[in-house]
Amino acid sequence: MSLKRTIQELVAIMREEDLAEIEVRRWFSSVRVRRPMTDAAALSAHAIAPAAPARGPEGPPEAHLTPIKSPMVGTFYRSPAPDADPYIEENSPVDVGQTVCIVEAMKLMNEIESDVRGRIAKILVENAQPVEFGQVLFLVEAESAA
Repeated sequence: MSLKRTIQELVAIMREEDLAEIEVRRWFSSVRVRRPMTDAAALSAHAIAPAAPARGPEGPPEAHLTPIKSPMVGTFYRSPAPDADPYIEENSPVDVGQTVCIVEAMKLMNEIESDVRGRIAKILVENAQPVEFGQVLFLVEAESAA
């Protein structure tokens, strides 16, 4: 089968299943097709998450918080093993590059790292719950640059 035909079939599967990324590996070759991140994709991910109610004229209480989002579709896990402690808890400090959770996708455990330094304000996903691409997993009260 030709590479062009394989890519066309993968794109068709992505459209049918509404996937953000797909990868196929056979022996010593692999083909990965990924949708580019668009504003529409980010907006649809926000539409999936429940909206926070506004509180008075200052707006939603989460307005000052920085999100950590899922980079893929998969299953969210707070700890590296069922009997292990969670990577992070609410109100605990977090640093850039620190592992905050795992998202399992296609039997692969993908460690998700923080890209912000601060304090975990909220954990928005329950353990072993499915997550979508771009879904907000954590809200972080980022340290000020002062």
